[in-house]
Amino acid sequence: MAVTHDAPLGAEKPESSAPSHASENAPENAPAKLVFGLAFAQLGVYLAVLTPVIVTLALRVAQIVPEAEKGAALGKVLSIGAVLAMIGNPLFGALSDRTTSRFGRRRPWLIGGMVVGFGGLLVVATGTSVLTLTLGWSLAQLGCNAALAAVTSCIPDLIPDHQRARVSGVVGMMISVSMVIGSFLAHAFSSSLALAFVVPGLIGVIAVCYLAAVMKDRPARAGAFAPYGVKEFFGSFWVNPVKHPDFAWNFASRFLVFTGAACVTSYQVYFLTDRIGIAADDVASKMFTGTLLMVAAVIAGSLLGGQLSDRSGRRKPFVLGAAAVMALGLFLIAMAQSFTVFLLALVVFGFGEGLYLAVDLALAAAVLPDPETSAKDMGVLNIANAFPQSLVPMVAPFLLALGGGGNYGALFLFGGIAAALGAVLVQLIRSVK
Repeated sequence: MAVTHDAPLGAEKPESSAPSHASENAPENAPAKLVFGLAFAQLGVYLAVLTPVIVTLALRVAQIVPEAEKGAALGKVLSIGAVLAMIGNPLFGALSDRTTSRFGRRRPWLIGGMVVGFGGLLVVATGTSVLTLTLGWSLAQLGCNAALAAVTSCIPDLIPDHQRARVSGVVGMMISVSMVIGSFLAHAFSSSLALAFVVPGLIGVIAVCYLAAVMKDRPARAGAFAPYGVKEFFGSFWVNPVKHPDFAWNFASRFLVFTGAACVTSYQVYFLTDRIGIAADDVASKMFTGTLLMVAAVIAGSLLGGQLSDRSGRRKPFVLGAAAVMALGLFLIAMAQSFTVFLLALVVFGFGEGLYLAVDLALAAAVLPDPETSAKDMGVLNIANAFPQSLVPMVAPFLLALGGGGNYGALFLFGGIAAALGAVLVQLIRSVK
């Protein structure tokens, strides 16, 4: 994997870019194989990294530590992994922008990153201590986020603006589709938990290899970037909010919305067992039912939001409405005392999440400071996605301890308030309608 100190070639022109004589009223779309490849790669990477977050890692921890210690142990493993994900995504994005490999600047990180991530999942599947699980999960997060940095950069690089919300909708909803498939795999391999880690990772490797085969990718152009030193390293995690206020407001909005979402993804298993009273042996099947309904709502929200946003040319109203609906779903979860109400809340939350994932990625592509460093800047934005995965497990024990312990209402109210504030902040973006 050759990484040099040279500048990226610049944002790739979409594969489907219309020729100069084409009518502006009939712009060409990106090829179907590219759109499918992006969706498949997104599905594969998130299947590998989210299945443990939602189901299997909690079950794996419960196999190793005493019952009373499982919450703290899970929080430790998730927090460390999330911090590394937060660091790895923009760092590997910046290195991808500079990569001069003859295979291109994205392909080496797609394939190499996912292979490393798969190796980390193997360690988690076979580890016998919390330390081993933490090391394996850290490796998995670093590798998968290297691959994810390359996948997300392809939206601004290769997809024309008039099609971005629709493609973002299809690609974005793969996060939730991966939750359904991951829950199904966890249930299918409940008698052999190791396979519930290995199979999703293997699918991730196959998926990124397909995208690498169908995408156009060229190496970075030599001679324009300063040498990659300490300043450039720290610059990988920074975009000046004074020079680029719209990027900063989108970052802040994303951070708050994903803080709310992290409450759902990280603590569903223990919510079902501790609040609803689901037996541990039935958690995987109940999770599958809930996730299936939520993903159906996500798909509906993604497809509807992407179509309407592209047709209207507007982004902010859809992001505002989506975050508000997500907040409502979190408030409903906070009040849920039965599995039926919990399922209803997941449907509401999922519809809002689908709307959000469809339109926010298109909005994010529109506020990038420099198209020549799209992978790095998308990586910085992804800190707003990753950091809540670390923050929520750190904050959750204090919220759960309120009123004598097990206060899931406080946890999900916290998430709902965060999502509602995120909905408000997106309105401060000025350069996008």
